[in-house]
Amino acid sequence: MKICLISSSGGHFEQLLMLQKLSEHNHIFIVTEKTAYNKHDKKINYYISQVNRKEFLFLPKMLGIFFKSLFIFVKERPDVIISTGVLSTIPMLFLGHVFKKKVIYIESFAKINDPTMTGKLVYKKNWANQFYVQWKSMQKFYPNAIYAGGIY
Repeated sequence: MKICLISSSGGHFEQLLMLQKLSEHNHIFIVTEKTAYNKHDKKINYYISQVNRKEFLFLPKMLGIFFKSLFIFVKERPDVIISTGVLSTIPMLFLGHVFKKKVIYIESFAKINDPTMTGKLVYKKNWANQFYVQWKSMQKFYPNAIYAGGIY
């Protein structure tokens, strides 16, 4: 099975790396935002741009991320897409949903009392086949989410 692990940089990426043990029986490729601290990381296969929804060039940047995600999606043909989220991952999650791939979304470990915007979008649009929360308290926002504890 081919698995795409995709997240933003920082804590979301650290959480995603906890899932690398999936590579024992599967082919995994990693997509994340390029930062000064990770640009030479050999584990990362593809980089996407960072984006902030409040930036002036938000829409053109998201369009660019969409086309880069489409290129990666077509080239790699993942069977499963697993994400711990943030804005730059939305195009890949959308593509997985549209092309009927298995999409797994894991809400951030840092979110104990309120949901992320990406999590709310993915949950509301029903893009994920499985939606996980790492804190029981998050099920009030995502009643159908699977609580499985933290991935640390």
